[in-house]
Amino acid sequence: MTWNESFIDLFERSVKRYKSGDKNFTGYYEDEDLLLLTSIGCRGREFFDFVEDHVEDRDGPAATTALLVAAVRRDYFHVVMEGKVCRPTLNPDNAPAREETLAGMAYLPRLLAKARAKLAGELDPDLMYGCGGDRKFLREHGDIHLADFLRRVWAAGDDDDRIAKWIESKGALV
Repeated sequence: MTWNESFIDLFERSVKRYKSGDKNFTGYYEDEDLLLLTSIGCRGREFFDFVEDHVEDRDGPAATTALLVAAVRRDYFHVVMEGKVCRPTLNPDNAPAREETLAGMAYLPRLLAKARAKLAGELDPDLMYGCGGDRKFLREHGDIHLADFLRRVWAAGDDDDRIAKWIESKGALV
């Protein structure tokens, strides 16, 4: 089985477990599951966040969305970070506020910070890249996929204006 098939299998097993009423993700993973997550630069909680949103939110991310986001992070983890694990540095206390703006777009600074932290494995477990707020922003600003946004952030580096111009070119849907 390749990593992506194992990822989808784990996602489906986790959804089933969550739907059965077990919401304590710490018992979800076998040793081989933890090896998979570690090999792609993913922590158990961030994986679980996608499972939870998938079940709880009518517009929550599909398994394929979680896979595509994980693939971008995996590539960044192996190509840029050379497999080195980092500690979380972006947390609820130092993340940009939801109201902060960039190019007149509220929430964009927060989303950029979370995307960069997701790529680098520096996102605190109490924050989620791909949460309902992130999905709402991207849906309303051109129906941008979470994984596509993550790739654009990777390509843009620290150039916030490049991302803002790209989003503006997509055209807001609201």
